[in-house]
Amino acid sequence: MTRNHRSGRPTITDVATKAGVSPATVSRVMNGRFVGDRSVADRVRTAAAALQYTPSPLARSLVLGQTKTVAFVVPDLGNPAFQDLLHRLTKAASKDGYRVLIADSGESPQEEELLAMETRRRCDSVVLCAPRMPADVLERLAPRLHPLVLVNRPAPNPAVPSLSVDYRAGIMVLARHLYALGHRRLVYIAGPAMSISNTERLRGLDEFAAGAPGVVIHRVAGGSSSAYGHAATDAVLASGATAALAFNDLVAVGLLTGLAERGRRVPEDLSVTGFDDIPLARYISPSLTTVTVPWQEIGVQAWARMHALICGEDGGEAAIFQPELIARASSGPVPVR
Repeated sequence: MTRNHRSGRPTITDVATKAGVSPATVSRVMNGRFVGDRSVADRVRTAAAALQYTPSPLARSLVLGQTKTVAFVVPDLGNPAFQDLLHRLTKAASKDGYRVLIADSGESPQEEELLAMETRRRCDSVVLCAPRMPADVLERLAPRLHPLVLVNRPAPNPAVPSLSVDYRAGIMVLARHLYALGHRRLVYIAGPAMSISNTERLRGLDEFAAGAPGVVIHRVAGGSSSAYGHAATDAVLASGATAALAFNDLVAVGLLTGLAERGRRVPEDLSVTGFDDIPLARYISPSLTTVTVPWQEIGVQAWARMHALICGEDGGEAAIFQPELIARASSGPVPVR
């Protein structure tokens, strides 16, 4: 038997020889494109089974013009929120015979653009999650990435399906919760400067402050990981605020650690809130007040829209998910000083 010298596996030529047909016929049968005599197709499949032959994924993708792979480009895969989304996206895609290729841009808008283009050349489509790139770059890039689904950011045009979160409303829900507890001096630990979701949070805080008499909101530079929350601890304390709103749950966890190291109690000395409701939020001490975002459902919806585009159908209208308050032990009444 002639075998692939490099891998030791049977080749398409081996199957053709055993079945008494041409390699082209074997290729058409294995790719579901054979329209000849059924007995010929049965003979090819029998020969392939006897030789334990499986088609090369690369060769198959070249013949069909498809890789059966979708790219998932994300700014920080270390964020559990994005991991939840990816888990459901991958699970949903696998049911339709697709795999997911993951690319992490490391919060770099420049790297993100390069990764998006590179992965699109290798995959059938792109799910671009929480893109940090400027709006004009995204608009220019979108037609070249098609089929494209945007997650965690509104689309530059209606032709691109998008699934986003109402971060403005979510941060206002948290601010109102703290306001109802008597807090008037708040501090916000910001997220990445290029993050659209951070811009929306800032807009929500401005809108809240405009309608809340006596409220003062300080801003502290930060980022998206726990290290940023920990590094911001001294600035948070120096602000004189009685409650802190962190960009996300990871930042809040870093802040909780920094406060504990300085002997500050939460919420007795300072209330702390996060954003996303990652699994860790309910198990840390004190458990974290936050807003929940349905990341798993967003992952399922992302694939449903992508699969529709791949099949030449409409990807559906833009969807905006509303965060919901989860009040836990890290927020309490304003301390008496």
